[in-house]
Amino acid sequence: MIVLLLLLIALGAMLTEAIVGFGSTVLTVALGAHLLPLDVLLPAYIPVNMLLSAFLLWRQPGAIDRDLLLRHILPAVGIGMALGLLIFRQGVGGGLLPWLAAFVIALAVIELSRLARSRHASGTPIGKWQGSLLLLCGGIAHGLFGSGGPMIVYVTSRDVPDKSRFRGTLAALWLILNGVLIGNYAVLGLFSKQSATISLAMLPVLVLAALLGDRIHGKVAPGPFRVGVYVLLLLSGVALAARSLGAP
Repeated sequence: MIVLLLLLIALGAMLTEAIVGFGSTVLTVALGAHLLPLDVLLPAYIPVNMLLSAFLLWRQPGAIDRDLLLRHILPAVGIGMALGLLIFRQGVGGGLLPWLAAFVIALAVIELSRLARSRHASGTPIGKWQGSLLLLCGGIAHGLFGSGGPMIVYVTSRDVPDKSRFRGTLAALWLILNGVLIGNYAVLGLFSKQSATISLAMLPVLVLAALLGDRIHGKVAPGPFRVGVYVLLLLSGVALAARSLGAP
């Protein structure tokens, strides 16, 4: 029963990421952590999520803002992720989750309010230093919770208005960051027969979600897509808040 519920959660989460470009891990963590401990869930799910990112890049290999990714996003996120992994190893990150959730919810509400006033209000790039600070915090969140860093998504959505380049840039980023997470889990000895069994069970779900989500992505107009991004950010914040209620 637990495995079936986990597969349903994974289907919804991966379908969401295939359409929008993010949200898969944060939703899986928020909901799946009620079924399995994170030290089992994340090592099982992250490798499968990497396959989803690889599929999205294969579908649109040119849809990556390489300059933004290499010069702006990766340096700040990389430093933040290193800090997040250090905190993760100390096992003291749970108290940060409510603050992350509240901040993500606030960002989403602000952007949805702007969109309600003007369709193009959220298409302008964020300031360099503000963006770098948010990316640093997003990297910390990814190292701690493997959540995909909703703050990274926020900055990218402001800098990359095209929906396919937005999704492709994030897919490339998740592939890199999750590779680091897998290395960290291996060092910590978190991979097990149980996590491998769950990963294998998720593969058919991955194929279904990837194919269906990619098809839907191609049919969504830019305006509704941008609204969907911030609605999903809001839901991610709510999911993190719900998860924080059970955090140590």
